[in-house]
Amino acid sequence: MPRTPASFKQGDVTRALRGAVAAGIQVARIEIDPRTGHIIILTPQVLGSPIAPYDAWKAVRNAS
Repeated sequence: MPRTPASFKQGDVTRALRGAVAAGIQVARIEIDPRTGHIIILTPQVLGSPIAPYDAWKAVRNAS
């Protein structure tokens, strides 16, 4: 079975990472969608623990 060419290259990932760092984004992880080749850069805030529903409600309502 012949190999299909990659939809992304190492240079694509390098450019995305350098651009994110130059923009001041703290990069925690990079993911690549193998079907589309889209490069997804995840920040530490994205990787943090999810907010409990009650805490989300308090933040929306400005409750204390």
